[in-house]
Amino acid sequence: MAASGGSVFLLMVAGQIESAEFPEFDEIFCKYSFVYGQDWVITSGLEEGLTQITKKSQDERRIFVWNFPLDVTWKSTNPHGWPQIVVSAYGIDAFGHDVARGYGACHIPLTPGRHKSRVAMFVPESTSKLQKFTSWVLGRRPEYVDPRVIAQGEGREVTRVRSQGHVTLSFNVVNKDMKKLGYDVTAHDVSIYDVSILPESTGAALTA
Repeated sequence: MAASGGSVFLLMVAGQIESAEFPEFDEIFCKYSFVYGQDWVITSGLEEGLTQITKKSQDERRIFVWNFPLDVTWKSTNPHGWPQIVVSAYGIDAFGHDVARGYGACHIPLTPGRHKSRVAMFVPESTSKLQKFTSWVLGRRPEYVDPRVIAQGEGREVTRVRSQGHVTLSFNVVNKDMKKLGYDVTAHDVSIYDVSILPESTGAALTA
């Protein structure tokens, strides 16, 4: 647990789950959750949430738009376990079942200011054609019991996945008292980017 008093810093994030690109599908909704270290405590805002269902736009972009708000504040004693956001996209298949359309995660940007991240999504795959056909018929396709596992490295190497779609997130980041504790995260000092964020992302994020 984070200590109280002058030995903590604050991280305040306001933003949006803006939109997604899943060309093969017509309706999508998202779940999100934050994953962070043991020294971090949420002081305001929600740890997880659920967007509305949206349909694909009818213009040439063919995107799903949510503009779903994010607003959360943490306090911590050190940057280890810097928060990540895990996004899970779901849709409805031909049999009326909710099925996973994609999972993705990225760190909250390290530097203060406005940031936009385009997160590559992926889905787990069956290990054989027979399992793939059976799961399609039964409407029980491979998915994570707890999507937050994708924010961790342990066990990821045994999971077979396939890239599918992108989700665009925006963040407005403010921190307080980090310099007092010896942490300087001004933009000109930081050049480390999260590999899950594509090059058009602005700002920096911690590596996994």
